[in-house]
Amino acid sequence: MGGVEKTRGGGAERATSRDVARLAGVSHTAVSFVFNGRAQGNLSAETQEKIRKAAEQLGYRPNAVARGLRRRRTAVIGLVTDEIATSPFAGRLLRGAMDMAWSSEHLVLTVDSGQDPVAEDAAVAELLDRRVDGIIYAALSLRRARVPEGLHRTFAVLANCLPEDGSLPAVIPAERAGGRSAARVLLDAGHRRVALVGGLDDIATAERLRGFRDVLRTVGLTAEKDWIVRTGGEIAAGYQGALRLLDGVPAHRRPTGIVCYNDRVAAGVLHAAARLGLDVPAELSVVGYDDQEHMAAFLSPPLTTVALPHRAMGETAVRLLLDAIDSGTAPPVTTRRLECPVVTRGSVGPAPSP
Repeated sequence: MGGVEKTRGGGAERATSRDVARLAGVSHTAVSFVFNGRAQGNLSAETQEKIRKAAEQLGYRPNAVARGLRRRRTAVIGLVTDEIATSPFAGRLLRGAMDMAWSSEHLVLTVDSGQDPVAEDAAVAELLDRRVDGIIYAALSLRRARVPEGLHRTFAVLANCLPEDGSLPAVIPAERAGGRSAARVLLDAGHRRVALVGGLDDIATAERLRGFRDVLRTVGLTAEKDWIVRTGGEIAAGYQGALRLLDGVPAHRRPTGIVCYNDRVAAGVLHAAARLGLDVPAELSVVGYDDQEHMAAFLSPPLTTVALPHRAMGETAVRLLLDAIDSGTAPPVTTRRLECPVVTRGSVGPAPSP
């Protein structure tokens, strides 16, 4: 069979399904069956393969707009974020959402509101006007979120936040389990004098602290009041918190392991340890949280940490949304909690001898 080439104005014109049919020696209907998911039971495997090879040879891609019109869909998902698009910390959520959507032949149209409720409502209204198939609302950090006006008029899923009114499904990190994992890393290394540094007045802090205490109880320990140091979420907070725990304290009375609210706090703890001449991990072990890109792996020593499942949250939220769109039924109003895996590096060692 010879190739098919069409030109217009001196350039190559995009191949059509009729070009594929001519090259494969089949009917136009057969090509439509293959690219509309109706080939099974209508065409032999040999014919399907012939059509796909012809399409590949021509560089043919189905017209998403035309297919969307036939299905009364646009193959576009809206993603409204509070400040993720302008933050370096949560890009993996966006990538996960976009990759999952693309694998299902959908595009993602993203709007960042800058945490402005008026802008959020306007963003949802604009996306609805553009007839997106559904909308994901995503937050930079775990919190209870006001549901933007208009979000209930379409299929919708929340990512990394919980609806204040409990009206929509949500995909969030399993923060309590993550807190357990962080503490377990230290207990498994033999540490029994364990502290926690950092934290904000938010859901994540409360859940991680609950998990931390859960694990201590499994070995008959309770968290010492003075060893739960709530100083904030930045490097300076970690530095100041570590000094309160370690500076001037005899070795037999200070913690040998510290769980940190996040990797920035952990960086401050490592800085304080270096200033005090404490070797990490020989004299002090440190566990972070977040597995922050371009940071955790580059600290000295590289940080053992608990990873937030940003990418998995984006993927899962899109999958839930696409399932709802395909079935025509709103997803169940449930909260799906995703695992926060431990990433082992060099900041944890065996507990030092008493």
